[in-house]
Amino acid sequence: MVMTVRTDDRGILDFRSDTVTKPTAAMMAAIAHAELGDAGRGDDPTVNRLEEVSARVTGKDEALFLPSGTMGNLVAVLSHVAAGEEIIVEAGAHIYNSELASFAAVAGVMARPLAGDDGVLDPIKVKAAIKRVGNGGVASTGLLCVENSHNSAGGTVTSVERMAALYQVAKVAGIPVHLDGARLFNAAAFLGCSAADICRYADSVMFCVSKGLSAPIGSLLAGDKAFIARARRKARMLGGVMRQAGVIAAAGLVALEDPLPGLRRDHRLARLLAEGLAGIDPHLVRLETVQTNIVNCYLDHFPAGLPTFSAALKDRGILVNQTGAKARFVLHRHLDEAAVEACLASVAATIKPSGGSA
Repeated sequence: MVMTVRTDDRGILDFRSDTVTKPTAAMMAAIAHAELGDAGRGDDPTVNRLEEVSARVTGKDEALFLPSGTMGNLVAVLSHVAAGEEIIVEAGAHIYNSELASFAAVAGVMARPLAGDDGVLDPIKVKAAIKRVGNGGVASTGLLCVENSHNSAGGTVTSVERMAALYQVAKVAGIPVHLDGARLFNAAAFLGCSAADICRYADSVMFCVSKGLSAPIGSLLAGDKAFIARARRKARMLGGVMRQAGVIAAAGLVALEDPLPGLRRDHRLARLLAEGLAGIDPHLVRLETVQTNIVNCYLDHFPAGLPTFSAALKDRGILVNQTGAKARFVLHRHLDEAAVEACLASVAATIKPSGGSA
């Protein structure tokens, strides 16, 4: 049975991810009236406008529209790093844990994972991990990857000051920095700055329009002219060239018009959910740091185990993402205060069914 987001007759509340968001009415109207061309030949005017806007909002020279963030990250690695080199990543990073090791399988590079603090890398540890060598059997470090906001750490954010410090370490060592900004605008909304303020301290950046920004498809990769020229060739090699892609780029343009107010609302709802979860029973519920729209919840003393917990919530019309011992709740535009209240009531009834301790 296919689950929908929230507005079906069954009243399903989908907290699994902000990837479940559907396009707005304004996006659908833009799609219907989009000017089209052959994007692979550079003459789709809507794609061209989206790439121009994306370059501007990230403060970069140019941008490239791609089908997915995973492809965007892989294209960035291919464009920055030579086969046989290594990339430094945070140990919980999406590019390291959730993209099928494409950097190894396709780009021929290996990862050097470093444990961060709530997903935030330490410049001192990064400096110590960088290897720039000539001959010998040691792989040179070819790239530093930073994820902001950090998905698996619960949407935590690397500050502009920390981004600057990491960038300085990389520049001294002579290596580029790639920003996995799948939720870049969530980070900007949390920090109270522009996306360009964050991207200033990265040589390339990938961001998605298909998560909290609610467009149906697509990600943008931005950087300087030489980088994007290389990236276009790598994207073609991977099958990332699209044709009348204006039909999806149109929604991305709408998504970028004024994204921060809606994301701040999502962040407020995430804090509301986190406070409610903590209030159910601190002995039963343990939370990671909550900064943006993701709430990671651990039920340390749930006797039946978390898979039963997520299945029980599903029976109550609440969908959550479960990985190991962690349940993840993600707030997005299809969820409101009433949805949070309903979710909290369902969680409470599931872990304390008789009103006592589970």
